[in-house]
Amino acid sequence: MHDDLIARAKAWLAEDPDAETRTELAELIETGNVKELAARFAGTLQFGTAGLRGELGAGPMRMNRSVVIRAAAGLAAYLKKQGTPHGDGTAGLVVIGYDARHKSADFARDTAAVMTGAGLRAAVLPRPLPTPVLAFAIRHLGAVAGVEVTASHNPPRDNGYKVYLGDGSQIVPPADADIAAEIDAISTLTAVPRPETGWETLDDSVLDAYLARTDAVLAAGSPRTARTVYTAMHGVGKDTLLAAFARAGFPAPVLVAEQADPDPDFPTVAFPNPEEPGAMDLAFARARETSPDLIIANDPDADRCAVAVKDGADWRMLRGDEVGALLAAHLVTRGAQGTFAESIVSSSLLGRIAEKAGLPYAETLTGFKWIARVEGLRYGYEEALGYCVDPDGVRDKDGITAALLITELASNLKEQGRTLLDLLDDLAVEHGLHATDQLSVRVQDLSLIADAMRRLREQPPTELAGLAITRSEDLTRGTETLPPTDGLRYTLDGARVIVRPSGTEPKLKCYLEVVVPVATHADLPAARVTATTLLATLKQDLAKAAAI
Repeated sequence: MHDDLIARAKAWLAEDPDAETRTELAELIETGNVKELAARFAGTLQFGTAGLRGELGAGPMRMNRSVVIRAAAGLAAYLKKQGTPHGDGTAGLVVIGYDARHKSADFARDTAAVMTGAGLRAAVLPRPLPTPVLAFAIRHLGAVAGVEVTASHNPPRDNGYKVYLGDGSQIVPPADADIAAEIDAISTLTAVPRPETGWETLDDSVLDAYLARTDAVLAAGSPRTARTVYTAMHGVGKDTLLAAFARAGFPAPVLVAEQADPDPDFPTVAFPNPEEPGAMDLAFARARETSPDLIIANDPDADRCAVAVKDGADWRMLRGDEVGALLAAHLVTRGAQGTFAESIVSSSLLGRIAEKAGLPYAETLTGFKWIARVEGLRYGYEEALGYCVDPDGVRDKDGITAALLITELASNLKEQGRTLLDLLDDLAVEHGLHATDQLSVRVQDLSLIADAMRRLREQPPTELAGLAITRSEDLTRGTETLPPTDGLRYTLDGARVIVRPSGTEPKLKCYLEVVVPVATHADLPAARVTATTLLATLKQDLAKAAAI
């Protein structure tokens, strides 16, 4: 076993094109670090609907140039089997974007080389740019596919590889399995042609076209007075967001200087995700100094948008479901037509808003790869700070255009002497107080997640927080409207719970919602106390049932 492991490591080392990971792997072999080698060679990073995502390092279970070259070669083989886009023999175009994480530029260049070597055309965005710019560029340029090198809001040691097809949305089954099969068929890197030139590096015209498209997000003549504090969370969003805000005529956002520029080490945060504890502390401090109307935050690749508001004496971040409802209400007021859609883990309030407005509503599996495919989509959101407010421009979540739209709404309300919180209160009185929370458990050992899911399936709870479970669904079987997925959904009287493994991080995630009827604005304080108590008890009972 030991000899076989060393032999596989040496074979990988012989093909590794990266001096850094070669040195790393050679040292592991030389020192006989069997434990670490076994972890690196326990299998291969699996390509799925989230593409690839993992820790940087040498070996097939890490993100590195060898793994990326194989992934690109598999994607190229898949695309060629799909045929030419117009049936005229013209080679299809693959457009490639990347963020500012460690190795992102290398992975983008390797992808361009592989696509070129495979007889496809490749075009790389001019520098690290937000993921939504790449999603826009695919359709704008008529590409057959797009690749974004990013790990979004994962820890600094991670990177990832996200694949879009020509409709501008992320891959879903069966494309993921078909691409994975082509990747598995790559036996050796020496069989993958990688010329040193032949692809195009795009200029700023694509970015300019994306910024011009943002005009469609805002209503003509709407107020543009709301003042913001903005943090890019050490990512790539700053320049694009500032340009979009300037173009729209909003006041220039006040920057959180410590987090404004790209830094792959994310030095001021434990995790570069606005939802994580402490991540927004610097933004709150800046807001206390400057008293803006709202705080806007992007995650590192700027496809997510967080919003914080003054609530009493201090600032608090709105939940993704709160922002999702606010944007929906704003679009309804503006007369938007089309389907409103969300994932199953998001608040049921969106369905009530759509129903009251007489608009179609759809519920999908988790992820914008599903939301973006809803027929007639006008607006889609997911509780994890993801909002698609212009599906004709970007068929994915977009933290730049979402920031524009929420700032327009804040400006409208400001002109009326009102705030985002006032509108949330109105929605609670109209539709009931929809309060959401999440129980999220990060693990080192992924088997703990599988064990928790198994326990819940074998011994499902019959009640939570004193509320009887009226319906229990194992989503691996699918439903009338949803394909199968690894998840459990419990419907209670006035509450809902969904439990699922995260698709991108080593987490078990439990999504909780309670709905408390509200007759008047005067009833809101008591309703909030009821909701807070119910959510806390749901968390406790669910943790016991899953033994996590």
